[in-house]
Amino acid sequence: MRRADRLFEIIQIMRRKGLTRAVDLSEELEVSERTIYRDVRDLMATGVPIEGEAGVGYVLREGFDMPPLMFKESEIEALVLGARIVESWADPALAHAATDVIAKVQAVVPDHLRTYMANTALLAPEHTYMEPITFEMPDLRHALRQRLKVQFSYHDAAGSGSARTVRPLSLAYFGPVWLLAAWCELRVDFRTFRLDRINGFVVLEDKFADEPGKTLHDFLKRERTWMRGPAYDP
Repeated sequence: MRRADRLFEIIQIMRRKGLTRAVDLSEELEVSERTIYRDVRDLMATGVPIEGEAGVGYVLREGFDMPPLMFKESEIEALVLGARIVESWADPALAHAATDVIAKVQAVVPDHLRTYMANTALLAPEHTYMEPITFEMPDLRHALRQRLKVQFSYHDAAGSGSARTVRPLSLAYFGPVWLLAAWCELRVDFRTFRLDRINGFVVLEDKFADEPGKTLHDFLKRERTWMRGPAYDP
């Protein structure tokens, strides 16, 4: 690895992990701790806001940013493929945002990487079939971001309906359906809901805060198979 690349990686690791020891950096970058100490001193000398000391660890102060000019080819592939999947499988608003992300990255990377982005062979199928959803998914994403409760009518596979008020926790796509993981006030427990079985969706003004046993972390600890395909609410 070129030294310039290593210095960039040190910043990225600190940004990703927070407090980072020199020994951990040396293992990940496959260089000596002495090299790491020298690299960190040089970064600090150029104005990179790193705090800490040898034997304790280093942390990158919040607010520091670098222009996204240095991408590996594999990182370009991850960006382009991820955006193309979102364009095919998400709602129109999120698909448009994915297109904008790629355009912004293309505007700042060097010419040879811009060409690579345009010609990468990683593709996602267009017009992927998805069970129809009758409400606006951006409204649900807004509720997730702002931690707002939502209400809706839900019907199960047998056609039985019920009114639900839930705390939305996570969205996941298991083609051809989108699923919502939530804390359900009716069941007083975690539940997952198919979005295509939801009607009368409304975002409430009620904000919710994390409570022990009702968080996404609690859900994921209990539902260890969630990302392999969870069961739907009965």
